[in-house]
Amino acid sequence: MNGRILLALIQKDIQVFFSNQFFALVTGLALVAYAAIYFLMPATVDETVEMAIFAPALPQLFADTLEDDGVILKNMESQAALETAVIDNEYAVGVVLPEELNQALASGEQGQIELYFSPDFPEELKEAYIILFEEIGYNLGGQRLNIEVHEEILGVDRAGNQIPQREKMLPLFAVLILTVETMGLASLISSEIEAGTLQALLITPMRMEGLFIAKGTVGVGLAFFQAMVLMAVTGGLSQQPLLITVALLLGSFMVTGLGFLIASVATDIMSVMAWSVPIILLLALPAFGLLLPGITTDWVQILPSYYLIDTVYGAATLNLGWADAGSNLLILAAFSLAFMGLGIVVLRRKFQ
Repeated sequence: MNGRILLALIQKDIQVFFSNQFFALVTGLALVAYAAIYFLMPATVDETVEMAIFAPALPQLFADTLEDDGVILKNMESQAALETAVIDNEYAVGVVLPEELNQALASGEQGQIELYFSPDFPEELKEAYIILFEEIGYNLGGQRLNIEVHEEILGVDRAGNQIPQREKMLPLFAVLILTVETMGLASLISSEIEAGTLQALLITPMRMEGLFIAKGTVGVGLAFFQAMVLMAVTGGLSQQPLLITVALLLGSFMVTGLGFLIASVATDIMSVMAWSVPIILLLALPAFGLLLPGITTDWVQILPSYYLIDTVYGAATLNLGWADAGSNLLILAAFSLAFMGLGIVVLRRKFQ
């Protein structure tokens, strides 16, 4: 295998890739856009809830109880002002405590609290607020429910230390960066097959093995470099940088193998797009599960991108180490070898 020919082919592929205006534009814009979205999103999570209140004689216990639950009370001048603020969605919830409430509770009589919800307030959360205020009412009246609740947090208790949405989006951005390069590599190979360039190369001293090494180097290099730049710029490498680097490198091998597979069935840029877009969306699904918990279930673990996303997210935001991510890396490596091997075999048969 001639090293000079191999290097020349790698340089030629990089030039051809960036001479395609579409992929050159997408590559540059994607990095800038993802980084901009990241920095424009809030860096912290607000764990408090603001609530409008009108209470001529606000019981201190009431205020203390709500403050402990992360509720910030915003005093209104009148009940009418409170109702207007809730209707206008300035506050999602409003509560009115009548002046005679303290006296009624002290004498053992039934007090009344008025709760107001904004028009868009989720129906399923209303009952929770009603139960909360009923419990507060018991406490104000000097009574307690005859029940003892044992509370236990399963998993990591992140109260007061919630993960901002932008940190959860980093794995999604990384996967999108990698998978878009799948489309670029597949387009490069399919266009060269269509033009007869690859067949012409095989008549030269270039061997089939060298051809795949060159194409694989370009595919892995472009995908890995861009993903690393994104993670470095956004601070995603501040924790467990080596672990994240290894995960992204394995992911780059995986998407390069997918690029080989797409190139083996695609005939032009349009068919490359037709095959690539569904694959990109499918590989991004585990990341959407992080952003919107509950929309995916355990079935996403059959997707190879799950192990990349889970590793990057765990290492970058939860500071998980090699012992925690070891099984993910092994599975990801197996997927990468399988896709790369299968892609080479299928594409090789197309050349012959």
